[in-house]
Amino acid sequence: MTVAIQHAVLALLARGPSHGYQLKGAFEAAVGPQWGPLNIGHLYQILDRLSRDGLVVAERQPQPVKPDRLVYEITVDGRAELDRWLSEPSPRSGGFRDDFFLKVTSAARSGAAQTVRLVLANQRGHLMRELRNLDGSRRQADDPVVRLLLSAAIRHVEADLAFVDDAEAALLADDGATLAGLAAAASGRNGVPGRSAADRQASEPGAARAAG
Repeated sequence: MTVAIQHAVLALLARGPSHGYQLKGAFEAAVGPQWGPLNIGHLYQILDRLSRDGLVVAERQPQPVKPDRLVYEITVDGRAELDRWLSEPSPRSGGFRDDFFLKVTSAARSGAAQTVRLVLANQRGHLMRELRNLDGSRRQADDPVVRLLLSAAIRHVEADLAFVDDAEAALLADDGATLAGLAAAASGRNGVPGRSAADRQASEPGAARAAG
């Protein structure tokens, strides 16, 4: 999922006119290293769109050796759009259309406890590594705004870890009864008779080897 950054570009231009590579450097310095580098081609696409919408204007400035440079400046309409954006709350990006949420859904409705454990364990390990990296970056950051953004990222990861714990408690704490009910319901909706818990356990990876 990509995040629209056109308003952040408008905010940078509100400080004064800039050309593309100046904007790229200012954006990366403002958001800190956790965002990653901003693709210059994508930035120019955003600037072209803002120009077409009348939110910025571009002036071509000749240079003695290098090719002409386009310098962008925010317009009155651009400042009004920036003010509108800043004054509104931000909804959760993408709602709950999350890849991990779909994995949990798929694993749970398979009825296989081992699959659920694997999905949750892999995600927990990934989140713990991400948490350590973010905390290390926050400790090294000099910019107070960057530290604040890293703290926000840490809180998001901690919330994701809490969801992993919630999923484990909800799906694995009753010896498979919840998973059995989910698998039976899913099979019924597909017109396939539900399997017994013993059948599901036997079909899990490694079950045949253990039985042998």
